Formats: sequence, C-alpha cells, structure tokens
Amino acid sequence: MAEHFDLVIIGSGPAGLSSALYASRGKLKTLVLEKGQNGGQAAITHLIENYPGAIEDPTGPKLTQRMLEQAKNFGTEVRKEEVVEVDFSGKEKVIKCKDNEYTAKAVVIATGATPRKLDAPGIKELSGKGISYCATCDADFFKGLEVYVVGGGNSAVEEAIYLTKFARQVHIVHMLDNFQCENITLEKAKSVPNLDIRLRTVVQEVKGDGILESIVFKNLDTNEVYEVEADEEDGTMGLFVFIGYQPQTELFKGKVEINQYGYIVAGENTETSVPGVFVAGDCRVKEVRQVITAAADGAVSAIAAEKYISKEFE
Repeated sequence: MAEHFDLVIIGSGPAGLSSALYASRGKLKTLVLEKGQNGGQAAITHLIENYPGAIEDPTGPKLTQRMLEQAKNFGTEVRKEEVVEVDFSGKEKVIKCKDNEYTAKAVVIATGATPRKLDAPGIKELSGKGISYCATCDADFFKGLEVYVVGGGNSAVEEAIYLTKFARQVHIVHMLDNFQCENITLEKAKSVPNLDIRLRTVVQEVKGDGILESIVFKNLDTNEVYEVEADEEDGTMGLFVFIGYQPQTELFKGKVEINQYGYIVAGENTETSVPGVFVAGDCRVKEVRQVITAAADGAVSAIAAEKYISKEFE
C-alpha cells in the first residue's frame, strides 16, 4: 500500500533541501527522496564562497550537511530511494520507487544536473582511470602528478585552483579565447604559481593501457595537434572535465513540459505544466544556476505547493 505525504520532493540538493525546510516549517508532511548523495553537486564542491553567510568553513559538504540537518529538525523525512516512475495524471500524484510507492498532494522535482561528459576517443574507457568529473572526490589520487582541467566556467577554474593543492602542475584547457567565470575567480587562478592556462585548445583523444598515459590536444588557431605524455616516473596523469551539466529529467519526459535541452519549463512560482507539480534548481529553465538560486527556487516551490494544497485539498 502506498504511503501518503503532503509533499514529496525528488532530489536532495540545495533546491530540494530548501524546499523541504520551508514545507516542513509550514507543517506539511514532507518526504525527500534521494538515490545518491545528499547535497547534490554542491556536496562535492570544494569551496562555496558566494553563498551569503557561508564565511566559516564554506565547503560544499559542510554547507549542504547543515541544510540537511535544518530540514530534518523541522520534521522532514529523507529516504535513500531511487524513483523509477511517476504518475502526475490524477489529483493525487504517484511516485514509484524500486521498493516502495508513495502518493502526494504535490510534488517538487529537484533532480538537478550531472556533469556533461567529454566526447573524445578513449574518454569512456579511461573514465575513473585518470579521468574524473569531481575534483573534491578524486584530487587525493593525483598528488604530485601533472593534471589538466577542461572547461572555462566557474566550476572549472575553481576546481583547478583546488587541484593545485595536490598536483605538481595544473593546466586549464579551454576551447574559447575567454572565460565564462567571475573575474575574481580568474584573477585568483592567474596568481597561483603551479597553474597555467591554454586557450583555444581542445582534447582530441586520450590514450592509455588501463590508465591515462597521454592526451592529444589540438590548437584551434593553428590547427596544431600535439600529444602530451605522462612523465615516465609518474606513469600516469590526470584529466578533470568541467564543461557544463546535463539536466536529470529523463524520468519526467511526457509527464511535464520539457524544452529541447532537457530542462523543465516552469513559471515564476516554479509550477510546471501540471498543476501541483513544481520544479526547483538546476533542472529547470533559468538563466543562472548557482547554489543560492537553487535554494531560492526551493523556497518558492514550497510556498507555491503549500498554497496549491490549501486551495485544492482543504
């Protein structure tokens, strides 16, 4: 038999946890479902210096842990479950997990986005074998090695700076001739002695026998193709990729309106094309995707859900 809640939130990143905090404070019986690590992408971000109030120990894991504890303190239930199917066709929404089924008066989709994979020969085979999409997770494996970081946004530059604490040398490789990150972050990167920048450069191929041993680059201005091999003493090198994110919305295709890029369409109050279904955070159509904007979406979605429930069920 399905267990019933006022509000079910799918995803426990800053958007989902903020929604849970506001909903549970508003006396809604609230459940958060998360298939992976609580905190979302923010939980694996080393430093979050642009979140108001996060002055002491502004790390992603600590910030998201405080968010989780705060939501729980107001009565939110958080369960580690993977949602496999949803039915939004009725007044009561149905959320099916692998082992359990839930119904809810309203739903908030806060599934976020995951790192976009680099498309080049050898990438798939060597992922996790010298190629990583998470500096906070894997930096320690690259102590004293040479590391390349692909990307030009805030994530790429911030994580490159973080990696300089572990790697012997860090190189940022970016296909454009300018960066998309904040100027303060770029200036900080330029001041780090063991970090350099290569613009108008792309990864053509990666090679290695069970571990990353060389990277083939192409300079887009000169069309020069060159290969960089790991030092013989090192035996390997590192390649970290930060080239944007892919919205995690596959589950909701055909259930709510989604644009051509996979992002869920919603109004200013975060309500989707289906009444009673709301969306918050990086998986929705929006201009700015930051921890603070995800948290703001979460607050708005909970307030909107509370109003919807009051109108439709009371």
